[in-house]
Amino acid sequence: MKTIAVLTSGGDAPGMNAAIRAVVRMGLEKGLKVMGVERGYNGLINGEIIEMNRNSVSDIIQKGGTILRTARCDEFKTEAGREKAVKVLKVFGIDGLVVIGGDGSFTGAKLLSNLGVLTVGIPGTIDNDLAYTDQTIGFDTALNTVLDAINKLRDTSTSHERVSIVEVMGRHCGDIALYAGLAGGAESIIVPEIGMDIDEICKAILEGRRSGKLHNLIILAEGVGGAEKMAKHVEEVTGIETRATILGHIQRGGSPTAADRVLASRLGARAVELLIEGKSSRVVGIRGGQIIDDDIDEALAMPRKFDTKLYEIARSLSR
Repeated sequence: MKTIAVLTSGGDAPGMNAAIRAVVRMGLEKGLKVMGVERGYNGLINGEIIEMNRNSVSDIIQKGGTILRTARCDEFKTEAGREKAVKVLKVFGIDGLVVIGGDGSFTGAKLLSNLGVLTVGIPGTIDNDLAYTDQTIGFDTALNTVLDAINKLRDTSTSHERVSIVEVMGRHCGDIALYAGLAGGAESIIVPEIGMDIDEICKAILEGRRSGKLHNLIILAEGVGGAEKMAKHVEEVTGIETRATILGHIQRGGSPTAADRVLASRLGARAVELLIEGKSSRVVGIRGGQIIDDDIDEALAMPRKFDTKLYEIARSLSR
């Protein structure tokens, strides 16, 4: 193992830069040459590869996004595109590749591994939707971004005695909604794993008003439905002014929290160690506070378990 490369793929997540920094500096510490692939698999196919040194990753640990940038790549989905990517890696003398991203990015890493490239994946996605790891890079930062918005909305919602519906990311995974809803004291948390009963929610709002509650906060994961449509329905049924706030891509940005920076650093360092050990088609993660690694196929096949106990706690505390 003489030369490794690192790329970021899929949606950006706060902490990706911290992971890039860890891969580069650990690689250099181990005597390796480290290359950075710009614009994900698209950049890999097009040869957008630069050599990186310690200064390349100076002053980035606190920055959101990814300095290597990311892009979609339909060409990589084809066999010809992947074969081209392998040829580019050989041209640059790259022996191993670290891929930072989500399940789609990991699938790409697995396909490259099938073609003889040593690959290791690092989970970088705000959705926290990878079952094999307790937490993904970016989730904690996104959660705190949502919580900050909730705190501000609560102030104005109380002043006007409104119902506030906050739509957060999570098409198939409700973790952002669940954790932010619990931490933010939401009256209702709507996630794709559970679904919603709009009539039950309206009933709870009306009962709350009768008991003296001045406002209601509802956290809605995007995978369940639209906040605007729900707000219109709630206002029609309850007669209470209802406003929808869609946080959107603001959840992807911002300086990563300490938790995300530490996690990214630990995972990045371990990814380099695995490549040096000659391991391939692996993904790193964290379980029970310990850094682990799994086979990519096994990791992606693990059924994701929604934390129903935590959801029930949130429901109990909201009453």
